[in-house]
Amino acid sequence: MNDECALAQDDAPSAEPRGCLFALSQPPLMLFLAVIGLLLLLGAVHDLYIL
Repeated sequence: MNDECALAQDDAPSAEPRGCLFALSQPPLMLFLAVIGLLLLLGAVHDLYIL
């Protein structure tokens, strides 16, 4: 019920630094990597089975 304490905790910098796994957990980055992976997979399938 004390909103001031909650805001003060949210504004405080975290003691644990964010690393690479935090960056990979972001949805836009994962969507971008999924699209790139799909394009690579389609290119490989095209080379192996169609050409």
